[in-house]
Amino acid sequence: MTRLASTLRALAAAAAALLAVTAGAPGASGATGTSEASGTSRPARPLSPMAPEEFVALRTVAPTILHDIRYLTPHNFVGVPVDGYEQPLCVLTRPAARALQRAQWTLLRQGYSLKVYDCYRPQRSVDHFVRWAKDLADEKMKTEFYPRVDKSRLFTDGYIAEKSGHSRGSTVDLTIVELPARPTRPYVPGEKLVPCYAPQGERFRDNSVDMGTGYDCFDTLSHTDDPRIKGKQRANRQLLKSTLADVGFTNLPEEWWHFTHKPELFPDTYFDFPVSWRPVIGH
Repeated sequence: MTRLASTLRALAAAAAALLAVTAGAPGASGATGTSEASGTSRPARPLSPMAPEEFVALRTVAPTILHDIRYLTPHNFVGVPVDGYEQPLCVLTRPAARALQRAQWTLLRQGYSLKVYDCYRPQRSVDHFVRWAKDLADEKMKTEFYPRVDKSRLFTDGYIAEKSGHSRGSTVDLTIVELPARPTRPYVPGEKLVPCYAPQGERFRDNSVDMGTGYDCFDTLSHTDDPRIKGKQRANRQLLKSTLADVGFTNLPEEWWHFTHKPELFPDTYFDFPVSWRPVIGH
């Protein structure tokens, strides 16, 4: 075992022990106790479900991969932080994480880095998407993310579904960033929105290479091989697709950013533990 691996295991064990002590401490979140002020008992808040031991945080496997976990923020098609996202973390099954590590090595030699937008996604997050999609009056992010799609057609057109492959743990949304990576400017809620398919210099300033559209763009221009995407934009998409294919990922043709590592460890299971450190290190 390398010194780094030993250190990571020691840190994980220490964090898990600290969390266990905190959960059982009087007055701690999740503990059953009596209020000193009122003398009344309060029900325990159930602890979050744990991840199977086959899940890891990507940072512990491939620490150089950049993270931009959009659903933890209001800069997404819903317009608010999404249920189930508690920390800016990418969680994946171990084979998927190790495959991304190999892809990252390939790209680093060419002056690029991977950047993940979303990885494992809890079922409660998918449920949040479904509730939002059924609320036809809530269109505050339409101008950026689905300007040419009627919200009433999000289910019919396949943009929203009641189950997501992300919840099985081997699917990831990601892009490529040229090194040295420029910072992505912070999104300001309420700012003027620009369509996600606008030229790169006009749409939201992401540090990704130009893929022809922004992330989570509900538009046919997001189809990986859309013939309208040409030149450098097409070459960037093909670089991402071919690099990931070489390590076992399959692209979803409708979304240039969406890839699933095959074979999946959990092809029929949809998990619901939150995106945070505790479910992963608390085994």
